[in-house]
Amino acid sequence: MASLLQILLLLLDVAWYIVIAHVIMSWLISFQILNLHQQFVAQIWYGLNRILEPVYGPIRRFLPQMGGLDLAPLVALVGIMILRIVLINNAALFL
Repeated sequence: MASLLQILLLLLDVAWYIVIAHVIMSWLISFQILNLHQQFVAQIWYGLNRILEPVYGPIRRFLPQMGGLDLAPLVALVGIMILRIVLINNAALFL
């Protein structure tokens, strides 16, 4: 059962890095360092959007409008950390 805990923590780590990659890529696109007219960049961007939109959508409906500021990735990262803390604190259930 300890391996189940490790697998869940690994999945949370992967989700964490995917959200961080999406945030960094959105900054690079906003500052025109990356160009969506390049096929490789566009494929990565649209792939990340397709993965994360089911997560961000409900969060965006819950949060108030903040103009051009999107806090959904921040809330998603906090949610991932909360899940990680809960799993680690309840690790005895997995042993």
